[in-house]
Formats: sequence, structure tokens, C-alpha cells
Amino acid sequence: MLEAINLHKRYHQGEIDVVAVDHFTYRFPPGLTAIVGPSGSGKTTLLNLLAGFDVPSEGEVRLDTTPLSTLPEDGRSEVRLKHMGFVFQQWNLIPTLTALENVAFPLMLAGYGFKERTARASQLLEAVGLGQRGRHLPSKLSGGEQQRVAIARALALNPPILFADEPTGNLDSVSGARVVELLLRQAQEGRTVILVTHDLELARRAERILHLRDGRLLRVEEMRTAQAVEALER
Repeated sequence: MLEAINLHKRYHQGEIDVVAVDHFTYRFPPGLTAIVGPSGSGKTTLLNLLAGFDVPSEGEVRLDTTPLSTLPEDGRSEVRLKHMGFVFQQWNLIPTLTALENVAFPLMLAGYGFKERTARASQLLEAVGLGQRGRHLPSKLSGGEQQRVAIARALALNPPILFADEPTGNLDSVSGARVVELLLRQAQEGRTVILVTHDLELARRAERILHLRDGRLLRVEEMRTAQAVEALER
């Protein structure tokens, strides 16, 4: 369970304090949660705090009973490796590694042997529809294919939490739809998926939408997803 408690982040710009996240409190349940808001509303700053890339000025982020901000940077890095996966607008694939090697990279960091990590990476590439592209370098893949490799890499260690920051922002509509379906599948399998997006049409496919403005949580919108509607009609 990931929980933000009275989360506050301010930056100093000269003599001015800029508040990026303003006393945000929310417990993220399993399933897909979308975070929306205008540019400058604090969406990406909030994601960075939730993932432990940054530490709050006040308040805390808890993963189960562990407050992330009390951990040193190497401790937060270990938490991210074991418990979190990340999908960004920029795919951040290692250009000199093949698709298979990119997916296997987190497994290598976690100490898995060559055969085990290769088998796991191959399985994940099959799952995202790229089983025949494993030997290709990122430069030989389309944008949509690179993003699907990034999702496979994010899932390498089977994390319970998946963060996605504008994951379809650089994709055409067809490739973006494939990526969205992959993220929805992860939510349906019980992961906590936290999606930052400016695309309201995409956000409405989530189970809940958090609306931010000026770093504050304005409201939480519960969505009637197709799965929820089907359950009610049974």
C-alpha cells in the first residue's frame, strides 16, 4: 500500500518560495489511478515524491509501514528496484543494449543469473507482443515498440506498484492505444498503477482520477470502468 500523508514540497527561487505540492493526502489502492491537471499543477513533482526520487519539505510517503523520506538515497533506490516499476514519456532505453538486454537489465541489478534473466526477459517481450524483436537495438524499433520494451522492463521484477508519466505523449494513436491496454492489464492483475497524464480521454479509462491544481488535490473522481459496469450487471 502506497500512501501520501500531508505531502508538501516547496522550492526556493531567490527570495520566493514556490509550492509545487500543497499538503496532499491520499492512499493509493490497487488498480489504475490517473493524476490530471494543467501544466504546472504539480503532477510530475508529486510522482517524483511518491517514487522517492525526491523528498518532501513536509509530510511523508509510506510504502506499507516504511516512510520513504527517512531512508538514505541508496535505501530508496533499493525500494524502487524491488517494489516499483517506471514508464516515462522518454523511453530511457540503453541504446547499446538490445531490447532483450534492456528488459533483463533490472534483473541483472537484482542479482539474477544469465539464464534466468534471459528467460524472464523473453517471456515479458512475448507478453507485450515483441517476442520477435528481442535482438533489435532501440534505434531499430518504432516509438511504440520502444515504449512497450520500457513497459516490459518496468515489469521485470514483478513490482506491485507501476508509475507511468505521460507514457503515450510521444506516440501515435495506434501505438498509444496498445500501451494503454498494457497498463490497464497490469491494473486488472492487481497492481497499483499510477498514471500522470494531460489526456482526459485516457484518464477516464482509469478507476479513479485525482484532479490537481496548484499542487492541491481538488477532488477525486470515481469512474465506472467497463469492468465495474459488467460486475454490476451480473
